[in-house]
Amino acid sequence: MTQSVVVQVGQCGNQVGCRFWDLALREHAAVNKKGIYDEALSSFFRNVDTRSGDNGLDIYKGKICSLKARALLIDMEEGVVNEILQGPLRDVFDSKQLITDVSGSGNNWAVGHKIYGCQYRENIVEKLRKAAEHCDCLQCFFIIHSMGGGTGSGLGTFVLNLLEEEFPEVYRFVTSVYPSGEDDVITSPYNSVLAMKELNEHADCVLPIENESLFEIVNKIHQMISSGKLGSTVKQNSLVTSSTGGAKTLQEKPFDAMNNIVANLLLNLTSSARFEGSLNMDLNEISMNLVPFPRLHYLVSSLTPLYTLADVNVPSRRLDQMFSDAFSRDHQLIQADPKHSLYLACALLVRGNVQVSDLRRNIERLKPSLHFVSWNQEGWKTGLCSVPPVGHSHSLLALANNTCVKPTFIELKDRFMKLYKKKAHLHHYLQIDGMEQSCFSEAISSLSDLIEEYNELDATKGGPRIDPSRLKIAV
Repeated sequence: MTQSVVVQVGQCGNQVGCRFWDLALREHAAVNKKGIYDEALSSFFRNVDTRSGDNGLDIYKGKICSLKARALLIDMEEGVVNEILQGPLRDVFDSKQLITDVSGSGNNWAVGHKIYGCQYRENIVEKLRKAAEHCDCLQCFFIIHSMGGGTGSGLGTFVLNLLEEEFPEVYRFVTSVYPSGEDDVITSPYNSVLAMKELNEHADCVLPIENESLFEIVNKIHQMISSGKLGSTVKQNSLVTSSTGGAKTLQEKPFDAMNNIVANLLLNLTSSARFEGSLNMDLNEISMNLVPFPRLHYLVSSLTPLYTLADVNVPSRRLDQMFSDAFSRDHQLIQADPKHSLYLACALLVRGNVQVSDLRRNIERLKPSLHFVSWNQEGWKTGLCSVPPVGHSHSLLALANNTCVKPTFIELKDRFMKLYKKKAHLHHYLQIDGMEQSCFSEAISSLSDLIEEYNELDATKGGPRIDPSRLKIAV
């Protein structure tokens, strides 16, 4: 069994991380009734005997003593981390897993990357090494951060570079929350484009998520439930967007429902690493199978179902509907149109009582309507985990490496250029040591190159499908 370490950076990263740990504990509690520390729990949690002094000894088998998350919480403002430490998850983290400051990064990538990066470098490396030492077989680092703010984008990508330096063999999965066009942080286009250059160069896989998409999904669920369209088949509280059954909080915060969707994405992504299944998929297999070119590692994710069904015996028609939903725009965590764009590869991670035959049938059914690149017509990767999410009989996470992410990057470039042409707010960045105007020109050039790579692939769409000649084998 392999282990993963989560690094949550900045306000957004820590709020999403908080929901992830809450829902992960709930999921394991639903499966692990006897409270035994098993391999599934070990993938994200340590079992620590706190009576044995300051550091505590890890207990590998037997009863759960004290679970500690394999996590590092970083924020240059104390607010969110302090809230977590005073909340129901306080026992899952300890002071050795936290790095905080008081002043924040002032929505400035350069402050997060250049100033705080240098200041906290040794501390971050030491804590990462400690987390790695507690793993038997460290497979993956997850970074959760936002692109628009200063700490998430600046310090988040600084940590990404550190991970590549210190642990070059360990996969780096990044969950990046992209700002919407109506973002209230005026400098977010600068922060996002500067962060994009680092993601292009140092990440193995990036799961871009747009605030706008999350907001629309939450609205749709509320509308469906309040209009009664779905009748008695929907429980009042969606387990995807509400924290029902998780750690008790006094009241839900405005972003909790949106953050829960991202947390569920991560739960589904890591389900094969945590639970048994007839077709288990390792996290490194996702990168290996879905990323044919190193820079084109941005994966569009869609999640279904997004509401909780009251009936558990699901007819196969509804199962087929779940696969159709995964390829509809309503279920995507980024506003894009993969069906009319080009697929490089696609992964389907299914949880629950689903057969391999159901998977094959649906892939064959959906294949004719999807455009795959000519040299990878069979570019499907599938995973089957037998443990469904809490409250569902089954679920599906689709990850598509598709040229449809291009418009998101083009819009980001346009918003950047509007500010950059006027040199607006530039002086706030250039007064930071080590920050020069060339950093901006290199960042925009890196983004333009990425867009161009997607353009070149798009140009091949609709061309003749050439089947590679196959070897003739004498029988």
